[in-house]
Amino acid sequence: MSIVVVGGGPAGMNAAAQAAWASAEVVLVDSAEQLGGQFHRQLPERFAARRPERIQHDWRSFRALRDEILTNPRIRHLPSSTVWSLEPDQRINIQSGPADAPDRALTALRADALVLATGAHDRVLPFPGWDLPGVFSAGAAQAMATGQRIAVGRRVLVAGTGPFLLPVAESLLDVGAEVVGVLEAGNPASWLRQPAAVAGQFGKLRELAGYAARFAGRVPYRTRTAVIAARGDDCVRAVLTSKVDAQWWPISGTQNEFEVDAICVGHGFVPQLELALAARCRITDGFVEVDAAQRTSTPGVFAAGEATGVGGAELAADEGAVAGLAAAVHVGATSWDQVETQARRALVKVRSGRRFARALAQAHPIGSGWSEWLTPGTLVCRCEEVPYRELEEAVQQRAAHSARSLKLLCRVGLGPCQGRICGQSATDLAAQLLGGPLPDPEATARRPIAAPIRLADLANIPSPDEEEK
Repeated sequence: MSIVVVGGGPAGMNAAAQAAWASAEVVLVDSAEQLGGQFHRQLPERFAARRPERIQHDWRSFRALRDEILTNPRIRHLPSSTVWSLEPDQRINIQSGPADAPDRALTALRADALVLATGAHDRVLPFPGWDLPGVFSAGAAQAMATGQRIAVGRRVLVAGTGPFLLPVAESLLDVGAEVVGVLEAGNPASWLRQPAAVAGQFGKLRELAGYAARFAGRVPYRTRTAVIAARGDDCVRAVLTSKVDAQWWPISGTQNEFEVDAICVGHGFVPQLELALAARCRITDGFVEVDAAQRTSTPGVFAAGEATGVGGAELAADEGAVAGLAAAVHVGATSWDQVETQARRALVKVRSGRRFARALAQAHPIGSGWSEWLTPGTLVCRCEEVPYRELEEAVQQRAAHSARSLKLLCRVGLGPCQGRICGQSATDLAAQLLGGPLPDPEATARRPIAAPIRLADLANIPSPDEEEK
């Protein structure tokens, strides 16, 4: 009756807690040293905050859940651990220890159910100069601010699309940076005109009002405005911005340039699908497809959180609770009759959260006009230093009509990040040039080796006799 939960953020934590509450034995695999994920990122213990409630989201509730997980005898927590591969027979290969350390411990597990709460990472659209030192993803800037109390610069611009820009700006203010502006390329007010989506989301509305009060007279907030270039020789010295239309085409005559020493950019999120694809889960519109009980198309595999759709930490937590209960029922630790009240309560929250998430997605689409920012020499893939002109040549002159052929013909996605940063943008650009979607859009997320592993470790993976049951 064992369940393996992958991911220690809001979805994974709630999945583990609910599964254990329902009498299942749980292994919680977390790539970070401490539970919480990006949303509840904590300072290292060696210089922990004396008053963490001042810098942590909903600290008391998080602390209670964290302590419940760490003290529950049914939950085995594996910190600093990554699932580096899933094999077809559902063998789960794990490595534990500091990243890239030569002596990471290798473990192989088999479980009766698997809950994927792998989350998502920032999407950053390329623009001229985005490879300069001083250009950060919004998530990286927030992680440095909340996890290390380090500001990425003195004069910082935050830009992109989506509500995540607001807490990023706030975290930068908290560590002493001057935030010269928050630029939103979309029109976030549109979701406020959808009463069904707003209903029941008073906490989010209060949070929005809090940001407005915090930024008033201090941080300019501009909509329909985007970064179209970064300027500098050895690092960022200035940024070029422009007003954009509904499709993100730059509007002539609206460009402005001003000095900054850091730019934090986020254009939504890309779900981490490596393990879901390895488990042969069905992917729909770029996310793991799940039913009302968070079951995927693969028997015994459940998914929750941002991998199933981006909707924020509260929705991820509620989906995790449903997934944990459903997994416990699947392995026979409990029955639906015994967990019905708990499950129904979480399902009501999930339905409300998904309505809100759909409204946000409609308010923050990626406009097709962003390709107009690019010059022929703009790098699309930073790892392999592939400029836009080479991608364009591969598509138009060398018949790169799939994500796989695009990688082979111009090297996009073949570098250390394996397409995590450039994959979505590269396939979108190719689709624009072809006038239609590629036949294999998930190819850039298909990585049989889901996380880096040393060759020496690969040669010493546990044998079937050494697996943990």
